[in-house]
Amino acid sequence: MIGARTALTLGRVSNLPTVWSNVLAASLLAGGAEISIVVTLALAMSLFYVGGMYLNDAFDSRFDTEHQTWRPIPSGRASLTAVSAIGGALLIGGIAILASFGIAAGIAGAALAATILFYDWYHKGNPLSPVVMGTCRALVYIGTAAALGAALPPMLWPAIALAAYVAGLTYAAKQERLMQASTLIPLLLLSAPLVFVLVTAPGTVGSGVGAAAAIALIGAAGFGLWLLYRRRPGDVPQAIGLLIAGIALVDGLMAATTGAGIAVLVCWGLFGLTLLFQRFIPGT
Repeated sequence: MIGARTALTLGRVSNLPTVWSNVLAASLLAGGAEISIVVTLALAMSLFYVGGMYLNDAFDSRFDTEHQTWRPIPSGRASLTAVSAIGGALLIGGIAILASFGIAAGIAGAALAATILFYDWYHKGNPLSPVVMGTCRALVYIGTAAALGAALPPMLWPAIALAAYVAGLTYAAKQERLMQASTLIPLLLLSAPLVFVLVTAPGTVGSGVGAAAAIALIGAAGFGLWLLYRRRPGDVPQAIGLLIAGIALVDGLMAATTGAGIAVLVCWGLFGLTLLFQRFIPGT
């Protein structure tokens, strides 16, 4: 048996609100949907996320046994067999829910599951692993659009902007020192959502809600980068947690391009909820 806290830790469930904000923003960009459908899609994407996190520990079990013995599997709090079985079942469940929306959604779900598996299998030592991680988030946008029957090409650019942000936060966290030439790429990647909005919907940042959404994202990302630059004890995990929570602020900015002010507020709430959850369940 896997204890409740161990189960939550394995799934990194503290970050789930950012998955929900992904679905909310993507549904708005796709033209909108009924609340019940958005909730169903959020459930599907949550299964993908938690399943991927479980399988991440399963694939890392040998490494963790040598280097991180406090992790659930090497510490004996969860068995490799159980973690693998649960992770696989959750991915299958996510695919099944998306497939119920049609062939295109099912294909998107299968692609998301395959990308998650590839990341879990080959992320250590892979210099492009942050890009793969970002692709997983991009496929949440794509899968949501496919499930809603929306045209996929218009969703590609916001999906790429989201993927760039996620890749950027991962690359930034890996830098030994910020504010030098080698950090230019992660900084550019983190700014991708704002650049996307300025290029495709410049009027967004001119509105009250759009400007607020942009300022919120810039403030959170800027503070996270400052923590990574300062690097006092505890700064790195705090910065990573903040930048992960910032995914919800990216979604808020995307929602602002549709004029959905209430959705922006919801994304802000999910940002705060992620930070709150991270106080009890580690986000990484």
